[in-house]
Amino acid sequence: MDISERPRRSALYLPASNAKAIAKARTLPCDMVVLDLEDAVAPEMKAQARAAAVAAVAEGGFGHREVAIRANGVDTEWGLADLAAIAGSQADAVVVPKVDSADDIARYQVALADAPAAMRLWAMIETCAAIPNLNAIAAMAASTRLSLWIMGTNDLAKDMRAQLTPERTPFLPFLSLAVAAARAHGLAILDGVCNEFRDLAVFEAEARQGLLFGFDGKSLIHPAQIEPCNAVFSPGEADLAWARAVIAAFASPENQGKGAIRVDGRMAELLHLEQARRLVAVAERIAAVA
Repeated sequence: MDISERPRRSALYLPASNAKAIAKARTLPCDMVVLDLEDAVAPEMKAQARAAAVAAVAEGGFGHREVAIRANGVDTEWGLADLAAIAGSQADAVVVPKVDSADDIARYQVALADAPAAMRLWAMIETCAAIPNLNAIAAMAASTRLSLWIMGTNDLAKDMRAQLTPERTPFLPFLSLAVAAARAHGLAILDGVCNEFRDLAVFEAEARQGLLFGFDGKSLIHPAQIEPCNAVFSPGEADLAWARAVIAAFASPENQGKGAIRVDGRMAELLHLEQARRLVAVAERIAAVA
């Protein structure tokens, strides 16, 4: 399966030090699990959490879910030890925080030199310094393990001294720029967390905003957010019906070789055929793991 067809609707953060939460994650319908060694772990628990994350990945049981470990920054006292441990683990990816520039990606690439070839690098975009460097950072995907971005809107709000309201008005230009840079260089990209996990209507509205911007999915802080997140980022029945109609129409003998045709009263071009095929592939993948 093309990596772009892999569902990445929901990525649940869990403290790597919480064995009970990790055990529960193996039963939850999220597409991705991120075992956190950074923000969710107190300094005195860092080494213990590191060992627990590696052990949890080795134990397995996560099924179809991608499993990543979020390291502390390479410039912290724990960062290099985290990267060494993760490189020797069976995690699908390492998540690295507060990436400011392409040079940061290069440093992480070197630090992961001994990791399995299949291990991916996922970067957090969450600082003011990263914003003018988005294209340069994304371009590193061509020569490194970098394959996915996660927006860190909480840290970005702190860095900007901006207010993180439900509308996210101060951050809208940056969300759009990040999606555009990611798409230009073939990266997957996830929207940042929503701090509201009690009022799921607020969460759903933010998730729909992320879908509107073109994000593949969203990072989550609570299991209650998984189901509404999956619903928002799953192809809808109307969209799937249109996609299948476009695929069938272009496959029809009378439309062979045409670049633009009419489908159910609407114009469809080859770019719509490409979008339709991807949408159906994602829907089939979701159905296969449901």
